[in-house]
Amino acid sequence: MAKSARSAKLHKGPEELGDFTTTPRVLFLSLLAIGIGVVSSYVALALLRLIGLFTNLFYFHRWRTDLVSPAGNSLGGWAILVPVGGAFIIGLMARFGSERIRGHGIPEAIEAILMKGGRVEPRVAILKPLSSAISIGSGGPFGAEGPIIMTGGAFGSIIAQLFHLSGSERKTLLVAGAAAGMSATFASPLAAVLLAVELLLFEWKPRSFIPTALASVTAGAARRYLLGLGPLFPVPEHPLYIGPSGLIGCVVIGVLAGGLSALLTGAVYASEDAFAKLPIHWMWWPVIGGVFIGVGGLIFPQALGVGYDMIGQMLQHQLPLRMLVGILLVKSAIWAISLGSGTSGGVLAPLLMMGGALGAVVSPVLPAEGTGFWPLVAMGAILGGTMRSPFTGVVFMIELTHDVNMVLPLLTAVLVAHAFTVLALKRSILTEKISRRGYHLTREYSPDPLEILFVKEVMQTQETDATPVPAHEVVAYPDEPLRAVVYRMAETGKTLLPVIDPADSRRPIGSISLNDLLHARVRTLEEEHKRERVLQWRGSRKD
Repeated sequence: MAKSARSAKLHKGPEELGDFTTTPRVLFLSLLAIGIGVVSSYVALALLRLIGLFTNLFYFHRWRTDLVSPAGNSLGGWAILVPVGGAFIIGLMARFGSERIRGHGIPEAIEAILMKGGRVEPRVAILKPLSSAISIGSGGPFGAEGPIIMTGGAFGSIIAQLFHLSGSERKTLLVAGAAAGMSATFASPLAAVLLAVELLLFEWKPRSFIPTALASVTAGAARRYLLGLGPLFPVPEHPLYIGPSGLIGCVVIGVLAGGLSALLTGAVYASEDAFAKLPIHWMWWPVIGGVFIGVGGLIFPQALGVGYDMIGQMLQHQLPLRMLVGILLVKSAIWAISLGSGTSGGVLAPLLMMGGALGAVVSPVLPAEGTGFWPLVAMGAILGGTMRSPFTGVVFMIELTHDVNMVLPLLTAVLVAHAFTVLALKRSILTEKISRRGYHLTREYSPDPLEILFVKEVMQTQETDATPVPAHEVVAYPDEPLRAVVYRMAETGKTLLPVIDPADSRRPIGSISLNDLLHARVRTLEEEHKRERVLQWRGSRKD
């Protein structure tokens, strides 16, 4: 097709432009996403069973797959060797299998989405859940959600790579698998979709949102038959109205959770920096982290493992102060050290556990709103603050507990914690890892000025008797958005295009260059930085 004919075909006036650019191809992606949702639900089940299997083998020497806490073991001092041995196996798997299994999973998923065109190596889909199960099963103080997100995403990517798809479509199916894995694990289909939007997709388009949501819904429905219905952590009913004093308490919790989020993020990367200075190969770092886990487990056994049982107890009972302090000190310390060592494990469940302990510790000085109220508020706040995903933090806690009365308290605390960490830290615990690998990403969403401004607003006009445009020349039209012109320039390599009259395909009425396109960015900068008083007080008006 000739270039001019192609330009005419791509030309769309304002009356032809729609709210979205989605095409019927989303239907094909949706069918694949539904299949990925089914596969990811089984992947989540397999990972949870593997964690239970290794916990039972390592600590109780029995062949069972139910999730149990390592705290009830009778190994005595020998229990120190269990996390050390597990960490040694993980180090070997990372060095000779795939280094991509190191870390907590979500940064690796983000990197695959943004930098690798949605491609994940097939072996990661096997080694990541296996290494995470060994890590958690041997006492690692981690959650299963990060590995499940990475593993579900890996299977989504593998399925996508079997078809003739674009990079954007592969990314969509990777995220669909990640969301489905989270949905199946926690019975939280809506929170899984929000996490995908806030943390993984980096866009808000039906072409990616619809398949991702369908995968999450499918996995959530499949969970009913594989793991049972939610909620994962049932709680006593809390009051719908808490009053001004209760809301002030939520603000206090938000500030404290934001501070704890900043401390935990700093501790993880301080640990990573310390390990990087050791004169040994990184394969041995998890072993050193395993020593700290083992010692911490002797001091406070409840710090070992995922900790779902402890989270449930904090929401349903008032735990002794000694146990709450143990969670805040021992759990957070061994979690930060071992995560910094580069072992395999997630961050979400430990954050919930530490946030719950924070809320329980300060609850005696806050208004009495019922058992588990303040631990629940603090769990959502620390999640939203640490992961910089505020809506996910709110909805996730509601889906975990089915307590819709907590919407207002959670939203208050989560937003305060989110504001605290956004102002205190440049990057989150997830994006800091990506930054250390030499990349940068922004998690802010705003309308593209190239989409809302038209050629006629920035073009250079010219005389009406100008020379007619040649038949095959690449052109622009006054009534099309600037983004279309940018894409056309990128496709053809031309940086100066004639603007022609839509009614006469050869009569030029102006021209547009890259310099003209910068006017759209200038307008955005002015809106961001230029401050002016639009309305004047009568007394301040100058004559």
